[in-house]
Amino acid sequence: MFYILTVLISFLVSFFLLPFCIKFAKKFGILDHPTSSIKTHLFSTPYLGGFAIAVGFWISLICIRFLTHFPTGTLRSLRGIFMGSFIIFILGLIDDIKPLDYKIKFIVQLVCASVLFQYGIAIKIFDSQIINYFFSVLWILAIINGINIIDVMDGLSSTVIILSSFFFFLIGLPQENIYVNFASLALLGATFAFFIFNFPPAKIFMGDAGSLTSGFILASISLGAQYSQKHLIGLFSPVLILAVPFFDLVFVMFHRIRKGTSPFLGSKDHFALRLQHFGFTKKNILLRVSITCFVLGFCAWLITIFPAKWAFVILGCIGLLGIYFATWLSLIEVRE
Repeated sequence: MFYILTVLISFLVSFFLLPFCIKFAKKFGILDHPTSSIKTHLFSTPYLGGFAIAVGFWISLICIRFLTHFPTGTLRSLRGIFMGSFIIFILGLIDDIKPLDYKIKFIVQLVCASVLFQYGIAIKIFDSQIINYFFSVLWILAIINGINIIDVMDGLSSTVIILSSFFFFLIGLPQENIYVNFASLALLGATFAFFIFNFPPAKIFMGDAGSLTSGFILASISLGAQYSQKHLIGLFSPVLILAVPFFDLVFVMFHRIRKGTSPFLGSKDHFALRLQHFGFTKKNILLRVSITCFVLGFCAWLITIFPAKWAFVILGCIGLLGIYFATWLSLIEVRE
């Protein structure tokens, strides 16, 4: 009952806020103009969608907090998510209005990751707290920037966020990780409402305020579920769920470095843009990404319940397919 209510509240809040975000952005000129060669849209588009996603997420969880009566401390982790997501939302909003230096963005992301660590949302597989902190920060930064970097095409990042949230909920559900379940569904509902307005041709973009905040929330959720109750291979489950943004992050940075350009500067090396250059339409790419995310999420769930040998086979097959796909994509040259 409360799970359904969480999705419903976040969806409705975000859905009804989005038309106001569009009008506000147009009135005050908060638009993403296609002024450079790396832009893929043809018309100036509002990019305050992240505001609707964040507010929908926050309000739904606040409502659930007052409607439920869980034991004291059960939802404590949500405080860390609230604090960190608010900080990174402000960072993204400022960056949307006036682009910031990547060093500043990394410093703020580090602060947000540290907030999560203080609330116990972290990798806990090592005996040393320092090592746990190091890998937790590395993981959180990778997810934040993976979601941010994949936001290059209408509907792409929102599709990945929706399906990732669903599979984190699916894996966390039987374990009764309360904060994971509620946060997953709150993000799913808010992002699904945004997807309706972001579906090609997009009426609004989520901007860095949306992609950074959503990435941070996904990172928080991913660190709360239990993946290795049967074997250690289960620890790769969140990697599979988020394999699409991870793939694009590594793929893009590899090709930028190979060309001698900064990995922090924009380019058209993204897998989605290469597929578009190859001849696929935006809707066709979204369909293929949706199917891929669903299959990867399903495999992520399977390796948490299958015996280790079969989990290893699944993981190995996906790895080989990923290498093959990356090799094929590299043959597609995209002009800047």
